[in-house]
Amino acid sequence: MSGEDNQKTEESRGSASGSKGNLFIISAPSGAGKTTLCKELLKHFKGIRFSISHTTRGPRPGETEGTDYFFTSEEDFQDGIKNNTWAEWAKVHGNYYGTSIDFLNDALSSGSDVILDIDFQGAMQILKKYPDVITIFIMPPSIEILRSRLQERGTESDEVIESRITNAKQEIQKKNLYNYIIINDKLTDSKEELFEIVNKHLHRKN
Repeated sequence: MSGEDNQKTEESRGSASGSKGNLFIISAPSGAGKTTLCKELLKHFKGIRFSISHTTRGPRPGETEGTDYFFTSEEDFQDGIKNNTWAEWAKVHGNYYGTSIDFLNDALSSGSDVILDIDFQGAMQILKKYPDVITIFIMPPSIEILRSRLQERGTESDEVIESRITNAKQEIQKKNLYNYIIINDKLTDSKEELFEIVNKHLHRKN
């Protein structure tokens, strides 16, 4: 899901006009379907680059280094905080997550459009550094459906799931700080809504 080797298409022409790229933030509570929607977005808009987060958490089954995340030690991550390596960073559910400032600056200055999959804490940090960022919040249809989705993963204890539900309620309260809100009830509908938002901003640039 890195988008590093994807070729540009008519819908995302990137640096063709020499203009600066668009930066999109997509945030959502854990289990709201953000990862699936990001994958669909990158399949559709072949030229958009995905910013791969760095994290101190261990890989889940099927996750690959350099594709899903860059997995790092807590010591190295904290060194990055001291050295201003991160455009944003946050500690979520006991693990650190961060975005490389060098990657963002290089990609945007070259005219590439970039997707950031980050939480509210990170989104607010990015807004301070990149005020033109386009922010999108993915909502679950209800807390009950969100809990069911998390349980269906089968990867976390009931205690962890309830912690995620508590965090989700707090994140949802911040939804109106985003430019766009998508309620992810049916994937097909949510996907089309997301495509329309992104396409609108790509065409504004070009």
